[in-house]
Amino acid sequence: MLSIILKIDEIYVPSDRRKELDPERVETVAEDILKEVDEPPILVRKDKDRYVLIKGIHRLEAHKALGDETIQAFVVRARQH
Repeated sequence: MLSIILKIDEIYVPSDRRKELDPERVETVAEDILKEVDEPPILVRKDKDRYVLIKGIHRLEAHKALGDETIQAFVVRARQH
């Protein structure tokens, strides 16, 4: 699976993902990013004209907090119900 670089403002975060958010964890992840600790790309799925976050809320929010405009992501297929 290849990762791509996405603009952070093109990623929609569903409310159920926001409920998982832990501000202390965001701070820890941001510190790791500054130390250049390897991090896996976030997971998103394509939904019409935007990307929807599947996994990686803390990494996404840490990049936002650091003022980054882009983030590395894997695009995965939506599950069929």
